[in-house]
Amino acid sequence: MRKLLDERMLEPGAVVLLGIPLDENASFLRGSALAPGRVREALLCGSSNLCTEGGLDLSQEPRWYDGGDLAFSSSEGAFQEIEAAVARLLDRGAKVLALGGDHSVALPILRAYAARYRPLQILQLDAHPDLYDAFAGKRFSHACPFARLLEEHPQVRLVQVGIRTMNPHQRTQADRFGVEVHEMWDGDPLAQLKLEGPWYLSLDLDVLDPSCAPGVSHPEPGGFTTREVLRLIQTLPGPVIGADLVELNPLRDPQGLTACVAAKLVKEMVARMLESPRDRGGRGGGGCPSECA
Repeated sequence: MRKLLDERMLEPGAVVLLGIPLDENASFLRGSALAPGRVREALLCGSSNLCTEGGLDLSQEPRWYDGGDLAFSSSEGAFQEIEAAVARLLDRGAKVLALGGDHSVALPILRAYAARYRPLQILQLDAHPDLYDAFAGKRFSHACPFARLLEEHPQVRLVQVGIRTMNPHQRTQADRFGVEVHEMWDGDPLAQLKLEGPWYLSLDLDVLDPSCAPGVSHPEPGGFTTREVLRLIQTLPGPVIGADLVELNPLRDPQGLTACVAAKLVKEMVARMLESPRDRGGRGGGGCPSECA
């Protein structure tokens, strides 16, 4: 992973790891703004290596970069700064893997993607639907990003997997926006998926069972194992055009176990994002979206 010193050095298809240390929209606990640095520490820790399970040695891979952490001039303008930073990278032909931060950061990221990929397809791995019209009086809470996105971009396809906190309001919202929800209680949600890429992957770490990822602000029992999420990432059909990994809270992760899990997931996500459509043998209808702005 090279430091990204100049965006002009990016080649098309490169992956940029971009830290977004923002947790001001968290509804319960702050702390996820510390996460990008902890994930990088876990990635580079000598207790493991940078090889993926498929055999790609990311320490020898020149096509992914560390874009550092965004520094916000003000909390009020943070969303605009995130969207602008992601848009610049996309305009260079890069793919962005964002490290949150709370899940509200997905909204400005996805605004940039939705302006360039039509139609945009999102696979959200999460314990929570994040579809509230407003939460605790805040319309830009981390409980609301996908409601705001679908209001602005109703053509976006959103597929949610791992949901286990759906309440009547959010169920109404899901019906309103045509969200495809696969809840944990309803059989095997992974077996029910019928997916074709390309995909943007939004991964909230609380999709994992707390036994696998205790270091989150909103642990919800009954989630996926680390292996199940890894397998989904590894077998997701079609190319992965972008991703975010959010809601790690280092203040609840004193031993760094959840940061270690996050780093493992990041490696597999980078590998998928570096693939060309040919690497999947044409499965899943991969390739560039039919319209790219």
